[in-house]
Amino acid sequence: MKKTAIILSAALLAGLALTGCNNTAVNAPAQAKSDSTAVAGSIVFFNIDKVMENYDMANDLRSVVETKVNGIQAEIDRRGNKLQKDVNDFQNKIEKGLLTRSVAEVQQQKLQQQQNDYQQYAMRKQQEMAEEQQVMLNQIMNAIAEYVQAYNAEKQYALILTTSGEILTAPVVTGNAALDITDEILEGLNAEYVKTKAAEKE
Repeated sequence: MKKTAIILSAALLAGLALTGCNNTAVNAPAQAKSDSTAVAGSIVFFNIDKVMENYDMANDLRSVVETKVNGIQAEIDRRGNKLQKDVNDFQNKIEKGLLTRSVAEVQQQKLQQQQNDYQQYAMRKQQEMAEEQQVMLNQIMNAIAEYVQAYNAEKQYALILTTSGEILTAPVVTGNAALDITDEILEGLNAEYVKTKAAEKE
């Protein structure tokens, strides 16, 4: 899901940036803390990779989508294997001279149609898989964006940035550890998700 995290990072950076310019020194390696000491007006950041990896809603949705995608892919493979078997059987009969020319031509046309149908089916199903994954990403991004907006209504930070990566994070390469709100965001998101799931069961 590295690509996912990069996509989310760009989207969240654009959508979650809040107005203001108050700055705090950026000079120490960023290390996640469970409780940020940043004050209102600070520029803070959180690591979207860590959030995506540990956000319960993201993991649950990924599991559901992966099950659907695996089922779709299995059916694509099943149909592809059947088509290949039919082609192999046809070629075997041709090599052994078991078909007349007229029968062979009819069967060849039939196999060509089967191949065209299979290709259309595979393309349609691949599009469905892509749509399932995009909807999942949209749901996760929306949940994170809504939570961060509500979170900052209380915290009143000047700017909330997302960072992504492990060795050389971007866009925040380094920063005061007190400005890293990753753990707070993650804890809040998971708590909110627990409440939402409980409410849905009632």
